[in-house]
Amino acid sequence: MPIEDGRVLPDPEGDIVKVCVVERHRGTGRIGKGFVKGFGLREGALASTVAHDSHNIIVIGVGDDEIWRAVERLREMGGGLVAVSGDGIEGELPLPIAGLMSDRDVGFVADAMERLNRSAERLGCRLKSPFMALSFLALPVIPRLKITDLGLVDVERMEIVDLFV
Repeated sequence: MPIEDGRVLPDPEGDIVKVCVVERHRGTGRIGKGFVKGFGLREGALASTVAHDSHNIIVIGVGDDEIWRAVERLREMGGGLVAVSGDGIEGELPLPIAGLMSDRDVGFVADAMERLNRSAERLGCRLKSPFMALSFLALPVIPRLKITDLGLVDVERMEIVDLFV
């Protein structure tokens, strides 16, 4: 992975982007940080407040500005799903009920999910259901490595582990 000024950078050409989990319930300020491979994201960021089991904010992205913008948009919406590119919002689904449920009809939600998945595809994502995959990255009860607001978790050893070895 590329290193610049002592910082490890994402490598979208190598299919490695940043992943963060931001604690959103108690105001602790905790942010778990890491890298993830397999989404195919070439630009932008994807973020969600549907992140099992704690339902903190989970976000993947290429650049810090887009990651911040995605997290900020979720805060403004009161939770949901969002795709960000550059300065713009590519797609979103507000989930105003605890950041987990919509107050809109099923047709609206289905259309919004379809638009979000197309937005993710335009950003380079190869996964058919990227927001579903995103939600399970933060679930520290299924193997192997997961990301939480406390950091990277080795589920099999039940330990927080260093990002770099």
